Amino acid sequence: MVSETADAGTTAEERDEAPRPSARPFSTFERMVALRYLQPRRKEAFISVIAIFSFIGIVLGVATLIIVMAVMNGFRTELITRILGINGHMIVQPIDGVLDNYADLADRFSKIPGVREAIPLVEGQTLASGKAGAGTGALVRGVRADDLSRLKMISDNIRQGDLIPFAAGEGVAIGTRMAEQLGLSAGDTITLISPEGDVTPLGVNPRVKSYKVSAIFEIGMSEYDASIIFMPFEEAQLYFNAEGIAQSIELFLDHPEAIDEMRSLIEQSAERQIFITDWRQRNRTFFSALSVERNVMFMILTLIVLVAALNIISGLIMLVKSKGPDIAILRTMGATSGAIMRIFFMTGATIGVVGTFAGVILGVIVCLNVESIRQFFSWLSGTTIFNPELYFLSQLPAEMNLSETVTVVVMALTLSFIATILPAWRASTIDPVQALRYE
Repeated sequence: MVSETADAGTTAEERDEAPRPSARPFSTFERMVALRYLQPRRKEAFISVIAIFSFIGIVLGVATLIIVMAVMNGFRTELITRILGINGHMIVQPIDGVLDNYADLADRFSKIPGVREAIPLVEGQTLASGKAGAGTGALVRGVRADDLSRLKMISDNIRQGDLIPFAAGEGVAIGTRMAEQLGLSAGDTITLISPEGDVTPLGVNPRVKSYKVSAIFEIGMSEYDASIIFMPFEEAQLYFNAEGIAQSIELFLDHPEAIDEMRSLIEQSAERQIFITDWRQRNRTFFSALSVERNVMFMILTLIVLVAALNIISGLIMLVKSKGPDIAILRTMGATSGAIMRIFFMTGATIGVVGTFAGVILGVIVCLNVESIRQFFSWLSGTTIFNPELYFLSQLPAEMNLSETVTVVVMALTLSFIATILPAWRASTIDPVQALRYE
């Protein structure tokens, strides 16, 4: 009767203006309560510590994932760039005889659409020695001077000397690390010893010959800078007893991924039986190992985010237990179980969302300055971090991938949201009477 009388004495306009429970999810009231629960209080200091550690764990987990994935991507890209910058995308070798028409074949291959360069090649293993008797194994590659000048990875990275003597058929080009190991500079003499020497009645004598170092290059990949010697093509033919022939023709394509489409065109243009290998076959084991390592690192580092999500669960469960009387009062004031669930869901999700995006910002900053950070810690520790002799590259690369970054963000947010569901559900099922009775 009282309610009916009150309703009768109220105008239609007053009833329309009266506040009503919001039907929208995450109302202003729910957001206000969730934000209040996130504020540290003296009585709930331990719960606040757990929330802080959960936040830090998500930040570090997301940032670490982004940084590691970026470094792995940069490492792979730099290796592919350097490997394909000095090695052909496809290698053509004859199987029906010696390759004596290499000049004609190279000219025909270079006219195929999609083929950037066709380079005849003579190569062999030697022992290289320099000053004070220092020696090292080396791969000698005989190339024509014009072809070498078109290999921008070499011609654009000359650190000492030049390729003018090389073009005249005199001198060789070596890498910076080989020059350091042998104590050589441009203009010095390097001695090459090949087991494939002259045949005599007493057997095969090793061939020993000295050459002037006309140029010293730096590719940035320690393995190549320490082991490859470029020699004029005709001189390499004489040195390896291959007069008038080449061992193979290396093809550089406009699009290295278009190997399968180009194979049939090259076979038709050769007009003889040939055997073709490509960069994927020659480096399959290496790049497969990189891919496996990258995937394993992603799964291992995801555990950091998972641990942080579990901290959210434990922190919210303790918060729900301590807020039992508050939940009971809210329920008696008219808050629905769904509203209670949304309040605690927002409390936990806020930690996950803010931590995730803070981790993204931290990861991006580190990726943009990763080489400077490496140099700083190398200086601070007095040791060489990311030794180029072990990791092939002279600098620490980082290349962020948008899709991978989005995947990390979605994964972190998903784990954070899932972690809040159980504590929020438990809060919504608290009986107000029981909670107030035991208080």
